Amino acid sequence: MNLFKDFEGRVLNALEALERIQEKKGAISLDRVAVEPPRDPSHGDVATNAAMVLAKPLGTNPRELADEISRVLEKDADIERISVAGPGFINMKLSAAYWQGILADMIGAGETYGRSNLGAGHKINVEYVSANPTGPMHVGHCRGAVVGDSLANLLEFVGFDVTKEYYINDAGAQIDILARSVFLRYRQALGEEIAEIPAGLYPGDYLVPVGTALADDFGSKLRGMPETEWMPIVKDRSIEAMMRMIREDLAALNVVHDVFYSERELHGERARAIREAINDLTFKGYVYKGKLPPPKGKKLEEWEDREQTLFKSTDVGDDIDRPLIKSDGSYTYFAADVAYFHDKFERGFEEMIYVLGADHGGYVKRMEAVAKAVSEGKSKLTVLLCQLVKLYRDGEPVRMSKRSGDFVTLRDVVDEVGRDSVRFMMLYRKSSEPLDFDFAKVTEQSKDNPVFYVQYAHARCHSVFRQAVEAFEEIDLDSVDYPAAIADLISDESEIHLVAKLAEFPRIVESAAVAYEPHKIAFYLYDVASAFHVHWNKGKDNPELRFINVKKPNLSMARLGLVKAVAAVLKSGLSITGTNAPMEMR
Repeated sequence: MNLFKDFEGRVLNALEALERIQEKKGAISLDRVAVEPPRDPSHGDVATNAAMVLAKPLGTNPRELADEISRVLEKDADIERISVAGPGFINMKLSAAYWQGILADMIGAGETYGRSNLGAGHKINVEYVSANPTGPMHVGHCRGAVVGDSLANLLEFVGFDVTKEYYINDAGAQIDILARSVFLRYRQALGEEIAEIPAGLYPGDYLVPVGTALADDFGSKLRGMPETEWMPIVKDRSIEAMMRMIREDLAALNVVHDVFYSERELHGERARAIREAINDLTFKGYVYKGKLPPPKGKKLEEWEDREQTLFKSTDVGDDIDRPLIKSDGSYTYFAADVAYFHDKFERGFEEMIYVLGADHGGYVKRMEAVAKAVSEGKSKLTVLLCQLVKLYRDGEPVRMSKRSGDFVTLRDVVDEVGRDSVRFMMLYRKSSEPLDFDFAKVTEQSKDNPVFYVQYAHARCHSVFRQAVEAFEEIDLDSVDYPAAIADLISDESEIHLVAKLAEFPRIVESAAVAYEPHKIAFYLYDVASAFHVHWNKGKDNPELRFINVKKPNLSMARLGLVKAVAAVLKSGLSITGTNAPMEMR
C-alpha cells in the first residue's frame, strides 16, 4: 500500500464532502492537491496542501479553508491528531493501529512491496555506456553504466517493459586508428622492434594480445598486404576483441545488456535503414537540398561549402539544420543517428532514454529534434548527461593505469574496492553533478561509507533471525503469521518511526522513476539503514526495546515481523541499484 496515495484519496473525499466544493463542482480542479511527508517530522506523519491550492479559486482564506477541511478529516479513525500550520498546511499524525496495518501489508507483500504498475507495460529503451570499442572501459564509462543499469532496473520495478541497449560506436576515424594500433602490435608480435608508440595511435598494453592473436592466426601474411586489404581484417578482429573485453568489464560491474546495436552495420549491411529513415523524413517535409552557413568560431562537424541533403531540424527545436548526405553522396554519421532512432521507433518503443557522458551536451537538441520529427511527437526522448568522476586515494588524485596507457580502467576500480562499492557510490550523488570517488572512504567499515552502512543493516536483520532461532527453538519461525503477530504490539515511538520510513518506499520508488533519478533510491536506503541502526542501538540501552525477549515470545514475533519488513525493503532497494544484499558480514 502507498500510504500517501491512500491519504490523498481520503483528502479528496473530504474535499468533495464540502458544500463550497460541491457548489463549484466542475469549475475547479483538484489536480494540484497533494499529500506528502511534512518538512518537519514533529508536525506529523502526512501533510496536505489542499487549502493552499484551493483557497484562491474558492475565494476564501487558506487558514479558514484548512480549518474546514480539518473538521471533516478529524472524523477519520486513522488520524490521531490534526493541526493547521503556517499559511494553511494541514498536518496529520496517524494512529498506531494504522501503522500496524501498514506494517502487516508490508510483511505480506515481502519483496514485492513498493512495486507498482506505473509503467503499465509501456515499452521503454534505455541506452547506456555505448563506449567506442577502442579499449577497456574507463571510470568515466563506469558512472554511465551504473546510472543507466540502475535506471533500467528502477523502471522495470514500476511496471515498464524495459530493454537495456548498447550502441556500438564501431564506425569512424577512431576505428581506423584502433586497427592501425593493433597492426603495430601485430608487427611487434612478429619480432619487429617497436621503440615507441607513434603519436595518434592507442598506446595501451591491452592491444598486445590482439596483435599476438593475429600473428598466431595469419603469420606474416598480413604484413605483405597493402593497407586497403589488411585494414578490414584487422578492424573486424580488433572490434571483436574490444567488445569481448568490454562485455567482461561490464559483467564485472553486474551490467548485462539485452541488445548490442552496431553503428558500422548501419553504414554497411543496414545501409537500407538509413535510406528508409531519410525517405520517411522527406515524406514528412523535413529534408531539403541546400548549403549550411559557415561555422562561427569552431569547425562544424561535417560542414561543406557545397549543396548537401539537409535535415530541417530547426523546425523541431534544433539550433541549426543538420547534414544527412554529403555532396559526394555518402551518408553522414548524423544520418546513422537518425536511422538508429527511427529503428527504435519502428521497434515500438514509446520512450527512449540515452545515458551519455557530460561531453555529449551538444548532442541533446539534435536528438530531441530527430525524435519529434521521426515519431511526430508520439515517442518521448530523454538524454541524461553524467558528469565526471574524479578518483582519489586518501584525498590525493589517482594516477593513470599502466594497462590503458592514459586513463584508469573500470576493472582497476572494481578489482580494488569491489562491485558493490563501485555501483552504490556511483549512485550516491545526482548524475548531473560531479562525483569524487575516494578508494579509502568506500572501503571503510563505518557510517561514513554508505554502501557498508546499508549492507550492514541488511546483514543485521538476518543476524536477528539467527539469534531468534536459538532463542525460540520450540517455534518454527518460518510458519509464524507475522502480519497477524504485530497487531497492537508494535507501538513504541522508535518502532513507529521505522515503520513510517519503510512506508515511504513506494512513493520514493515512483518519484525516482518518474524523474529518472535512481540516486534517490541510494539516498533512501541510507535513511532506512540509519533508522534501523538507531533503533538497534536504543535496544542496547533499553532491553525492553530489543527485538528478542525470551520472556515475551508474542512481542518478539511482532518485532521479528518488523525486522522482516526492513530486510525486504533493503533487499528490494539494493536490487534496483544492482548491489548485493548480504545475509552476513564479517
